[in-house]
Amino acid sequence: MKKLLKEFLKGIIKENPTFVLVLGLCPTLAVSISVINGIGMGIAATFVLLGSNIIISLVRNIIPARIRIPCFIVVIATFVTIVELVMKAYSPALNRALGIYVPLIVVNCIVLGRAEAYAQKARVINSFFDGLGMGVGFTLALILISAIREFLGAGTILGRTLVKGFQPAFVLGMPSGALLVIGLLLGFFNLFKNRKA
Repeated sequence: MKKLLKEFLKGIIKENPTFVLVLGLCPTLAVSISVINGIGMGIAATFVLLGSNIIISLVRNIIPARIRIPCFIVVIATFVTIVELVMKAYSPALNRALGIYVPLIVVNCIVLGRAEAYAQKARVINSFFDGLGMGVGFTLALILISAIREFLGAGTILGRTLVKGFQPAFVLGMPSGALLVIGLLLGFFNLFKNRKA
């Protein structure tokens, strides 16, 4: 149980996809304009990570080595299609807000990287906790970035105004603002890690 907890926490702290591995920045930059978008993308990516890690771990001994990447992509694409169809059916507004970035989860470095580096070599239960940890780590990173951008860029959190008369910095609502926020957070976490070391 301790080992499984370590697998889970690894994705949140030691190998956080956004702040440590610096993967999946394209959707992070694009959808982190609001907390709702960040949560939606995080849940979608977590579902795909969990599903693909489990299936790939189950069939890892059946897949020939020379065609493993195309097989991984087919498995990942299946889960992405499920996410996209569910989103279109139950949350069309969120689906429109996330746009092309939901189908692009298929080629997201986080998902394909976990399949290649971990799920194809590990047992199902370990792959489950690895996928869950990576997904939660990605979701928490998206929520943090989105909260900063939404509050400072629009003066709201979850669409609600928190401070009356607050003058938002509109640059944070633009792509350059996303780069600025992510760069500052990366610098902060690296400084924290170096001080701790």
